[in-house]
Amino acid sequence: MSCRFSWWKLVTAFLVCVSTCVHASADDDRPNIVLILSDDQAWTDYHFMGHDTIQTENLDRLAKQSVVFRRGYVPTALCRPSLMTLITGHYAHRHGVTGNDPSPKYAKVGSDLHNKRRAQLIANIDKFETLPELLAERGYVSHQSGKWWEGNFRRGGFTEGMTRGFPEPGGRHGDDGLKIGRTGIEPIKTFVDQAVADKKPFFLWYAPFLPHTPHNPPERFLAKYNKDGRSPSVARYYAMCEWFDETCGQLIDHIEKQNIRKNTLIVYVTDNGWIQDPKGRGYAPRSKQTPYEGGIRTPILFSWPAALQPREREELVSSIDLVPTMLAAAGARIPKDLPGMNLLPNLRTGGKITRDTLFGEGFAHDIADVEQPEASLLYRWCISGKWKLLLTYDGEVNRYQSTHPRKEKRPQLFDLIADPHEMKNVAGQHPEIVSGLATKIADWYPVSKRKVLTRFESSR
Repeated sequence: MSCRFSWWKLVTAFLVCVSTCVHASADDDRPNIVLILSDDQAWTDYHFMGHDTIQTENLDRLAKQSVVFRRGYVPTALCRPSLMTLITGHYAHRHGVTGNDPSPKYAKVGSDLHNKRRAQLIANIDKFETLPELLAERGYVSHQSGKWWEGNFRRGGFTEGMTRGFPEPGGRHGDDGLKIGRTGIEPIKTFVDQAVADKKPFFLWYAPFLPHTPHNPPERFLAKYNKDGRSPSVARYYAMCEWFDETCGQLIDHIEKQNIRKNTLIVYVTDNGWIQDPKGRGYAPRSKQTPYEGGIRTPILFSWPAALQPREREELVSSIDLVPTMLAAAGARIPKDLPGMNLLPNLRTGGKITRDTLFGEGFAHDIADVEQPEASLLYRWCISGKWKLLLTYDGEVNRYQSTHPRKEKRPQLFDLIADPHEMKNVAGQHPEIVSGLATKIADWYPVSKRKVLTRFESSR
C-alpha cells in the first residue's frame, strides 16, 4: 500500500470533518448525487429506447423525469477503463488503466510479478483527485457498491463501501461489492438512512454486476422471455436487463421514501455495450470491446427535480462529461485539467451544447505493458455530427479478442444518421472527411510508438 494512499486517507477524512462543520445540512446547493451504472448492456435494450420486448418500467419512469441524451457514449468499450474514467474524469490513455488485467503472457497470474503489475495499475488512481475526494471538500459522504477495480473502496476516496479489493482474496473487480442488486440493496439503504439522519449530502456509486454474466435471472423474469422461439441465451439476457431495472426501482423508491428525491441528482450511464450472441453465453461481434455503436453507445440521463426540466436532447455527450457536471451540481471544485464538458448550464437552461467532436479509444482486454498504453492500442475514433471515423492499430490482442479480430484494417467512416448500425463503410467516397477527422484524432491523442494498420495513416 502506497504512502500516498495513506496520506490521502487522512486528508480526505479531515476534509469531510471540516466541511461537515461548515455545512450543517444537505442544503439546496448540495444535492445528493446518485450514479447508476449498468454493466454490459446495449444502448437499444431499454423500453424507453425503443426495445419492443425488454421491460424496463423503472428506468422508463426515470427517463420521463430526466434530461435524456439518446446519443450518449463512453470513450472506451471495456468496464475497468470505463469506470476509471467515471471516477477520475480522464481518458484511458491519460489515467493509464487501459484494460482489465496485466497480460498473463508476460507474467503468470498469481506470480509476484503479475501481482506487482496489478498493484502498479491500481496505483494510477493515486495520481488523480477522484470524484468522491472532490465532493468530500463540500462535506459529502460517499458509498461504493458493485463493480470496483481500484483496490479497496477507500483508495477511490469513498468514505464507505463494500469492496475490500486487491490484494485481499478475490479482490479483482468488486468482491463483496458484487452482491449489491443481486442480493438486495440493504447496504445502500443503511448508508442513505444514516446520511439523511446526519443531515449530510451523499454521493452513491451504484454499479451492480447486472445485467453482466452470469446470466442467471430469477425464474419470475426468465419465464416472461423464455418463449416464442427465442434462443435460451437471449431470453436469459433479456431477463437480466429487467432484473437490473427492478433494482434501480428499489433504489429510487428508497430515495423517495426518505423524501429527498427532489434534491437528488440521479445520473445514469452504462459502462459499455453488449450484444448477446444468440448461439452462446458470450457477446456478439461489434459490441463489447469494440468501438462500434454496440460497444460504446449508451443513453445518458440526468434527473434532478429541483433544478432540471425533463426533456429529450439531440446532442452528443460522453461519460467524460459526467465528472465535471456532477462536481458543478455540488458546487465543488473542478480540476482545470479535466477534458470533459460541464453540461450543467445547458441542462438547466436547455441551451444547445456547442461541441464539435467526441473522441474515444480502444485497447486490448489484457494490458501488454502497464507503462506504455500504446502497446495495447487497437482503435482511436471520433464522432463529428453524423460522421464517425474508426482508425485501427497494431496493439497486441489477446485471448479475449480472439473471436473478434480486426478484420477491417483500413479507415472506417460511417454516416450514423443514415446507417446507425454501421453496415456500410463510406471512407472511400469521402476522403476529405476521413482526412479532416483523422487530423482531429491525432491532435486529441497523438500516437508515437505504434505502427498504424491503415493505408491512410501510413501514407501521411
